[in-house]
Amino acid sequence: MKRTRDVIGLPVIGVQTGKQVGVIKDVLLDDEWQVQAFVLSDGYWFQDATGVGWDSVVAVGDDAVTIKQEELIGPLDAAGSWRLLLGGSRRIKGLPLLTVNGHQLGVVDDVYLDGESGRKVIGYEVTEGFISDLKEGRKWLPMPESVKVGEDALIVPVHASEALEEIFVPKEE
Repeated sequence: MKRTRDVIGLPVIGVQTGKQVGVIKDVLLDDEWQVQAFVLSDGYWFQDATGVGWDSVVAVGDDAVTIKQEELIGPLDAAGSWRLLLGGSRRIKGLPLLTVNGHQLGVVDDVYLDGESGRKVIGYEVTEGFISDLKEGRKWLPMPESVKVGEDALIVPVHASEALEEIFVPKEE
């Protein structure tokens, strides 16, 4: 399993040329909680954000993300129902994690990706604030069977609070 913060900042290497073609700046997630693309540059006034779609990714390694060829990097569609992990008005990081009955479990600080492909989100790293992190550690919430992504919060089932586990160090494989 891999945290997205471990992926962000990795170089992107084309396997045909061995050339570094960018650096991962953000992760684009779809409604199924799967990585759809890696963002390589933010959009500017008259320029779309650029990135590489998941279909072009060969592997997400510990030291680099490899892609089939550098020509596959291009503009990202701004009109999707996707969310970015870090950026924009639809970001995941920093959203409160609430149960359906209104109990706040904390705030999403990171998401964990599966260890096989690195595509599917399998859980959240949850913080209750700096002091709480120091005293009690952060918490790990395995991906619940249903998650409603709202504008201002992620809504999970009531029993998700029972699934929270304390972690003092990042969960690693």
